[in-house]
Amino acid sequence: MEAPAEGGSSFQVGATAHATSGSPVFCEAQRPLPPLLEGRRRERLVELHTSFRELFTFFCANATIHGAIRLVCSSQNGLKTASWGLLLVGALGVFYWQFGLLLARYWRYPVIMTVSVHSELRLFPAVTLCDMNPHRPRSARYHLQVLDEFARENIHSLYKFNFSENRDVLFADDRLPQPAFYLDRGIRLERLSQPGGQNKVGFRLCNSTGGDCFYRAFSSAVTAVRQWYRFHYVNILALMPPAREDSHHSHGGHFVFSCRFDGQDCQARHFQTSHHPSYGSCYTFSGVSAAQHPGITHGISLVLRAGQQDHLLLLSTEAGIKVMIHGHDHTPFLEHQGFSIRPGTETTIGIREDEVHRLGGPYSHCTKGAEGVDVQLLYNASYTLQACLVSCFQQLMVETCSCGYYLYPLPSGAEYCSYARHQAWGHCFYRLYRDLGTHRLPCTSRCPRPCRESSYKLSAGTSRWPSSKSADWILAVLGKRRHRSLSQSPALRSNVAKVNIFYQELNYRMVDETPVYSVPQLLSATGSLWSLWFGSSVLSVLELLELLLDAIALTLLRGCRWLRGARGSQPGAATVASHAKPEANQLPADHRDDINHLGGPAGLISHDASRSSGRSLC
Repeated sequence: MEAPAEGGSSFQVGATAHATSGSPVFCEAQRPLPPLLEGRRRERLVELHTSFRELFTFFCANATIHGAIRLVCSSQNGLKTASWGLLLVGALGVFYWQFGLLLARYWRYPVIMTVSVHSELRLFPAVTLCDMNPHRPRSARYHLQVLDEFARENIHSLYKFNFSENRDVLFADDRLPQPAFYLDRGIRLERLSQPGGQNKVGFRLCNSTGGDCFYRAFSSAVTAVRQWYRFHYVNILALMPPAREDSHHSHGGHFVFSCRFDGQDCQARHFQTSHHPSYGSCYTFSGVSAAQHPGITHGISLVLRAGQQDHLLLLSTEAGIKVMIHGHDHTPFLEHQGFSIRPGTETTIGIREDEVHRLGGPYSHCTKGAEGVDVQLLYNASYTLQACLVSCFQQLMVETCSCGYYLYPLPSGAEYCSYARHQAWGHCFYRLYRDLGTHRLPCTSRCPRPCRESSYKLSAGTSRWPSSKSADWILAVLGKRRHRSLSQSPALRSNVAKVNIFYQELNYRMVDETPVYSVPQLLSATGSLWSLWFGSSVLSVLELLELLLDAIALTLLRGCRWLRGARGSQPGAATVASHAKPEANQLPADHRDDINHLGGPAGLISHDASRSSGRSLC
C-alpha cells in the first residue's frame, strides 16, 4: 500500500512538454513545494491514504485492470465517468455470474469417460457351467415326493392335466422311511380374475396373524407353477442338513466328456465343483495361466453331456447347459448373468474384455474393496456389486423376518426360513424382495460399484453338432469313454453339446473416468474469464485485494478518530478555540505540526491540484 507522506503534496511543477510532433503541450502550472518540506522525514513503512477519494483515485490511476484509469481521465466529463463506471460494474457482475456457474458445475464433479486400447497378456477368465439337472437330496426324497403329489393335485384342479404316466418316476423311492413332515397345504395355486377380463395364476401369502395377505400372481401360468413349487421346495431344503456331493459329481463325472485348454488336456485341479438348488451340478474352470494368443485353438474347448434327467420336473423346465464367464475369485450369479447352451449344438463364444477405472471420492460412488463398505459380505470371494446386494438383502431378511433365504449364504447365528419354524416367512420375504426391486431398501446406497472391475463382451455362433452322419460314431466313442452307451438314447443329438470359449483378441479397452474440471482446469477457466472481461492477470486480483484492505484500514482509522472526537466533545472537555482548521485537533499529537501552508492536513490534495493532477495523468 502506498500513500504520500504526511504533509507532502502531489503537486507537480508546471513545465512545458514537447510531443513527438514537436508542438508544445502545456499543462497547468502548479505552485512549488515550500522549502521547509524538502527536508521532511522519509516516508514510513506503512502509510494510509487520508480519504476514500484519494484512495480510489490512486487505485484507478495505477491499477492494471482495463478501463479503471478511464474513471480518472474522464473526471471532467460526468457522462463518460458514469458510462465507464457502469461498464466496469456490469463487467464485474457478468464475470461473477459466469464464475458462479463455473463453480456450480465444478462442485457437481462431472466426469467424462476416456477410452484407450491396450495390448498385453490377459489372464483367461473363469468359466462356470451347470448341467441344469437339480437332483433330489437323499434325505429329502420322501418330502419332495409329497410335494410332487400336492403339485399334481393343484395342476389337475386348474388345468385337468394328469401326471399318471410319470407317477413311477415321481415315486421311485416309496420304500424309503416316511418321517413326519409338515407341508402347508393352505398355500395353493389359484386362478385369479383381474379387471378387464385378464386371468392370472398365483398363490396367497399372509402374515402371522392372517390380517395382512397378498397374492403372488403371474400372467404366465408356467411361471406361476414354477414359483409356487420353488417356494415349497426351499422350505423343504431349509430343514435338511447340508448334503455332500456324490463322488462322480465331484470331478465332473459324466457331465464333462472332454476338456482342452490352449491345446493341452485340462487337469482335475482346474475345476471347482458346487451344487445349485435350481441349476444342478456346477463346475467352474479356473485355470491360472494367461492367454498367449487369440483364437479358438488357444481357448478352452469342452464336450458336455446335455441330457435332461427327470429329477425335478416342475423346478427345471429347460434342457441344456447354463454358462457364465466371470472374473477369478468372483462368485457366479447364474440367475442374473448366465446364458444357456442348446443341446445338440457346437457353440463358439468369443470374448472381448473391458476394464473400467472409476475415480471414487467426490466424483463417483465406488469402493476399492469390501473394507470400506457398510455390508458384511457373506461370500468368501472378492467384492462385486451383486455379492454385496445379496449379502445386504440376506442381512435385512434376517433382521426383518428372523431367518434367511435358503438360496443365499447365512450370517453367523442365523437359520434358514421354513414355514415349519417361521410360519409367515413367505409374506415377509416377498414384501422385502419387492422393496428391493423398487429401490426402497438401503442396499443400493450401501453397495457401491467397485472402483476397478472387468467386464466381458461376448459374441456367439452356433452350429449343429454332431452332424446327422457323424452322430453315431461320435456318441459311441463318447459313451465308451464314460462306460455308457449314448447311442441307445432315442434323441441322440440332444444328449451332448460342445462349447468353445476363447479371446477374439488380446487387445482390451480401458475405460477411465476423468474429471471435467480438475483444480488446474478450474483455475485456467477462471483466468480465461478474468482476462475476457478485464484483460488482466492474477496480480490484478491482488490489486483489488489491496484496495479492499486499504478501505477496511481507512474505515477503522476514521472510526477511531470519530470516537476520539466524540469523547473530546463530552462535558468537561477542552473547548476548541478555532474553527478554521477543524481537522487539526483530530490528528494524533505528533502530526498536528504537519499542517502545510495550503490550509489542510498533510497528504490532502486541494480541488485545483487534483484537477491538474488528473489532467497530467492523461
